[in-house]
Amino acid sequence: MELQFYGATQRVTGSCHILRAAGRTLLLDCGLIQGKKEEEALNRSSFPFDPSSLDAVVLSHGHIDHSGRLPLLVKHGFRGPVYTQQATIDLCRVLLLDSASLAESDAAYRRKQPETRKDLHAEPLYTREDALRALETLSGMPYHVKKEILPGISVRFQDAGHILGSACVEVWIEEGGVTRKLVFSGDLGQYGSPILKDPDAIDEADAVIVESTYGDRLHRELPETLAEIGGIIGSACDRCGNILIPAFAIGRSQELLYLFAQNFDAWNLERWQVFLDSPMAIEASRIYWDYPELYDEEALLFRNGHKGMPLLKNLHMTSRADQSQAINSIRTGAIIIAGSGMCNGGRVLHHLKHNISRPECSVIITGYQAEGTLGRQLVEGAEQVTIHGTSLPVRATLHTIGGLSAHGDQDDLLRWLGGFRSNPSVYVVHGDEEVKKIFRQKIMDKLGLAASIPQAGEIIDLASLKK
Repeated sequence: MELQFYGATQRVTGSCHILRAAGRTLLLDCGLIQGKKEEEALNRSSFPFDPSSLDAVVLSHGHIDHSGRLPLLVKHGFRGPVYTQQATIDLCRVLLLDSASLAESDAAYRRKQPETRKDLHAEPLYTREDALRALETLSGMPYHVKKEILPGISVRFQDAGHILGSACVEVWIEEGGVTRKLVFSGDLGQYGSPILKDPDAIDEADAVIVESTYGDRLHRELPETLAEIGGIIGSACDRCGNILIPAFAIGRSQELLYLFAQNFDAWNLERWQVFLDSPMAIEASRIYWDYPELYDEEALLFRNGHKGMPLLKNLHMTSRADQSQAINSIRTGAIIIAGSGMCNGGRVLHHLKHNISRPECSVIITGYQAEGTLGRQLVEGAEQVTIHGTSLPVRATLHTIGGLSAHGDQDDLLRWLGGFRSNPSVYVVHGDEEVKKIFRQKIMDKLGLAASIPQAGEIIDLASLKK
């Protein structure tokens, strides 16, 4: 009865942990490693375990740093089921196929270049066919229903409030007359954030794996955040430039459209043309619309006030490449929401290339930026950036809006952990090294819980944990 840590230990991304019990092996998440090129190259390394030895996978949510290596897992021999919340299946269909398409396109480009033709990356990490095979393994489960998925191992999903379908995973393990309960936080959302419900409270566990992305800081309160966004839009309008918002296609883009609709008059949005420039975000928005039972009360009332999917009257959904290219002929009055959220690929790079050196323009960063990404360079005040091989001066005004993060801040994480009444052992993952240290200390000081930061490959004997 042991837990072994792999991904999201030495870095924020690449969530992946293994549970071995009752003669069975269960994988928690199988995410892509994101960030610097040398880190992303690790995705091509062999798994530190035999994929064919796994009996099942439990997937906390659809974000690619939690789900993105599932096609590789299947490609290399995994044949079991992947259990996840039903909405996550729909989002994974969009995310994994998009990830595969990007990998194929990047490989095709490299094969055309003399200097990279024989490079390892001239072959895609995985193909759309690999992604489709992985999608066939997904099996949906609702929230709040306990199910035995393997002999001696049962799971239940609780709402994590992070993105649609995100789950905290409760795992019960029985072996040799010993019973233990493990809880995996996945990614936790903010309490009181738009659209989704708050994270569900869980009161019992012997061991808890908790993320720590923002474990060292507090987000701005939502009313202050909304006032800040309104001020940025007003100021940008006075300067007669464009506003670029690099946004994650799943979660952040839908949240922004929802807030734009709620604050249309207060933010004078009739003076702008709003572009959702992401085929993935467009499709994800339709999926969000199909799951009203997962909304909070305010969002549900808002949805019920519309006969169809609510659209801003000045919203343009630009799914085709030629539509996206046409946006760059607009010199003023455009709000462009485009991926990727960390500016490490996608259509937002083209828009940045056309606007980052224009002082009348604004860039609004609304989420976490991993080390090594262009988004992180911008947040850290880079005066010069390179996009598609071109060095560009940064003259646009940069704004960082922390209050819209899909991740809970330190208080949110402590609030969730404070719901446990059984004094569990806590294992801090999914955060920058210094952040994990700060958050671990807060857990011990504020909650009096034993907390540690596991290393990659470290094994915990769950049976030996005190009840």
